[in-house]
Amino acid sequence: MHRRTQPLVTAAVLAVTALPIPSASAAPSPATYVLAREGVLTVTAPAAMSLGSGPPGSQRSAQMGTVTVTDHRDPGAGAWTATVSSTDYTRTTTPVVTIGRANMSYWSGPATDTQGGGTFIPGQPTAASRVTLAVPRTAFSHTAIAGVNNASWTPTLVLSIPFSGVAAGTYTGVITHSVA
Repeated sequence: MHRRTQPLVTAAVLAVTALPIPSASAAPSPATYVLAREGVLTVTAPAAMSLGSGPPGSQRSAQMGTVTVTDHRDPGAGAWTATVSSTDYTRTTTPVVTIGRANMSYWSGPATDTQGGGTFIPGQPTAASRVTLAVPRTAFSHTAIAGVNNASWTPTLVLSIPFSGVAAGTYTGVITHSVA
């Protein structure tokens, strides 16, 4: 699998209103400015993993390793949502064969560690709530304004190997976590 860090960086912005030069008798006017949040919002995930091997019609399941979102966008950092997506899984030797990403399921499980205030919400807290990665899914989210925070979880991947249309060999795909 693939490790992807998706930083959300907002630099400090200073917008100063141009004011006329006051005359000696005029009262000074204050300058105005807007200071945006500083810091970064990042996600880290394992660089690679293996689901092992299995025959057509079987399922392969494995924990991915720890995924962590770190939010350093203080002051007043807001909500964030971590998203997970997948590519198809391809055997690149002849004959080239693909197992569609809809055959890969994901469940985040509960948080294994959190720091900071606010509410941390797993996308799929239990195996019964697992979802296919046919489309991007919410992996985890943070909903309250609470300043610097982080959350970690250990998701489980489940690959359903089709009965037909596959050939023995190594299939490779990419699981991507991003955060905004």
